[in-house]
Amino acid sequence: MTDGFLHWPCRLALLLLLSAQCSLLAAAEKDEEEVEVLEPITVHARRVANFQPASTFAAPATALRFDPQIDLQSRGLPEGQADITVRGGLFENTGFRLGAVTVFDPQTGHYSVDLPFDPGMLSIPEILTDVDNGLYAFNASVATVSYGFAAPRSGGSLAAGVGTDGLLYGSLRAGRVRTLDSGRRLGMTAALAGSRGDGTLPDGDHDFKRFSGHLQVSDGQSETNLLLGYHDKFFGWPGAYTGFASLPETDHTKLGLFLLDHRQEGESGWWEIGTAYRWLDDDYDFDRRTQESGTPGSFEHETRSFTLSLLGQRQAVGLEWDFSGLLAADRLVRSTDLTYGNFNSRTYMSFSLAPGREWSSQSGSTFSVRAGLRADLSNRDENALMPLFGLSLERPAASGFSRFSLEYSRTSQLPGYTALNSRPVGLFGGNPDLGREYANTLSFSVSHESDSWQARATLFQRRDDDLVDWTFLAGAPSLRQANPVDINVTGLEAYASWNTPMLDVVAGFSWLDKDADYGSAQVDASFYALNYARERLMLALVYRPVSRVDIRFDGEYRRQQENPLRSGRSKAFISSVSVGWRPGFANRARISLVADNLTDSGFEEFPGTPPMGRQLSLGIGTHW
Repeated sequence: MTDGFLHWPCRLALLLLLSAQCSLLAAAEKDEEEVEVLEPITVHARRVANFQPASTFAAPATALRFDPQIDLQSRGLPEGQADITVRGGLFENTGFRLGAVTVFDPQTGHYSVDLPFDPGMLSIPEILTDVDNGLYAFNASVATVSYGFAAPRSGGSLAAGVGTDGLLYGSLRAGRVRTLDSGRRLGMTAALAGSRGDGTLPDGDHDFKRFSGHLQVSDGQSETNLLLGYHDKFFGWPGAYTGFASLPETDHTKLGLFLLDHRQEGESGWWEIGTAYRWLDDDYDFDRRTQESGTPGSFEHETRSFTLSLLGQRQAVGLEWDFSGLLAADRLVRSTDLTYGNFNSRTYMSFSLAPGREWSSQSGSTFSVRAGLRADLSNRDENALMPLFGLSLERPAASGFSRFSLEYSRTSQLPGYTALNSRPVGLFGGNPDLGREYANTLSFSVSHESDSWQARATLFQRRDDDLVDWTFLAGAPSLRQANPVDINVTGLEAYASWNTPMLDVVAGFSWLDKDADYGSAQVDASFYALNYARERLMLALVYRPVSRVDIRFDGEYRRQQENPLRSGRSKAFISSVSVGWRPGFANRARISLVADNLTDSGFEEFPGTPPMGRQLSLGIGTHW
């Protein structure tokens, strides 16, 4: 990363946080709480089973691999680069929110899921769609993966592992919690992790480093969080972005993220305010055998982004008022190839307001309605004012409650600099005239929750207008082009979970159908918009046959939409399995054997890009 005065304050703050952490640990008495080894985060009531990958240390993307609502498409190992899509959207249609702040990458949505934090610092993620996405998201027209912050714990954990293809990884996390004289709880956590390996394919190697720190001050009604994270991530993968397996591509990113968030609860509602500063240096090479630097064709980029956001809910004049407001700015600081657009910086503003009312009956049923507007503004693009509307009915049942909801939302987003500023013709042909994208979504959902099981099904229809897709023309096989497309998307997604002391089961299903119109553009195939699974079947199992052993299984069967760019079958079964054991002679240790892509499936998640093969690893960890 290029050193500059903006980098040093964040680096210094991270060093001070780590130093304070060590001082607290040195002065600590007996730990107040116990930390589990590689403590998992769960996604909506344990919707995935495996939280430790076989190919590196765990990252936020790991726990999203088999979520029924998410289609994670990776180039090699998911922790290297993963596109997150929801309901048949594209990788740039899904956002990531931490507390009040939506973190985004102005260069390309391929890096949106790059959150340089230990997953144990983040809470259970929630997938926001429909009206919730319209109210509380930013620049994400389909969905947002929303995280809160986990409470720090006193103690620490140490883990290391080895695996096939030369894999070595390790992680260390330490935390301390104190009660202040004011009665507030002060918690601090620091973590570091590293990994390297040769990969399951030639030129599929990786070298990852991550450093992160978390400070939290909380009481019964408020919580303040400060997070600092940095990663240095290099990975290679043949045909990663071009789709030509003969090209040994590499991608090297250095990313830092500073985030400050405060949440306040009260009798009349709650509010949350947050700010984030993010910097990214990216050096992509489509052929590692060549040595380009600082010249066109070397694909070096540097971006910065800043976000300030406020959201909440207040009760007034007999209504519940959901609201949010955001100010964001980004800058393409330098680039060797993104030099053909109309601008290198952009500012954004968004506001949303939706009053709601709730009525209850003597039978215990509750009916509610929400209706509001969202405004998206930019100094570079057209502005948009969009409606939001939702109805819901909640009814008690013998084993819990059932909920029925009908929602309509119109949302928008703007394309990134790779689509806008790439040269008009080339490996990644850009289009400076691309404008605001819109999504109109109508959905109907039915859900049921009880103590031991829950289920949800959603039928939806979405109209995407001027969606930015990357397309292929048979007459120019070495080129691709950013083109707008109008798509009608119809889909059904459903999942159910069931929990017992010995067994947890989650099953999911999704079905999609698309009708695309590229207008006058000449298109023979699509790399993204029409690269989707028509059907997916998901199954997650956690089986505990005895107290010290757990067996975890995640599996996905999919039937992909036919694509002339894809070689091999359009049907695939992909799975991940792990066995964990806590030996009786070492109560604080855990030994785990993990296998990803157990069946060694050759399915291409991106047309022309070879998939990751079977990976095995053996890890051991301890905690104190």
